[in-house]
Amino acid sequence: MTTTRVWCDRCGEPADAGDHAACRAARELEPPRFCAHCRRRMKVQVLPVGWAAVCVEHGELRG
Repeated sequence: MTTTRVWCDRCGEPADAGDHAACRAARELEPPRFCAHCRRRMKVQVLPVGWAAVCVEHGELRG
């Protein structure tokens, strides 16, 4: 699996198109909403100690 981010994990738009400064700022406080590899909407759970986001294709991320 490649680690190249093709999609913005906050808005789901192409990562190399447009300015994602607002997305980067929001991601400091929020979990990702879209898979950066396939653009699927992820199931996100906010926990007392962080968050967990699951993509059905690429698995789980924690933060």
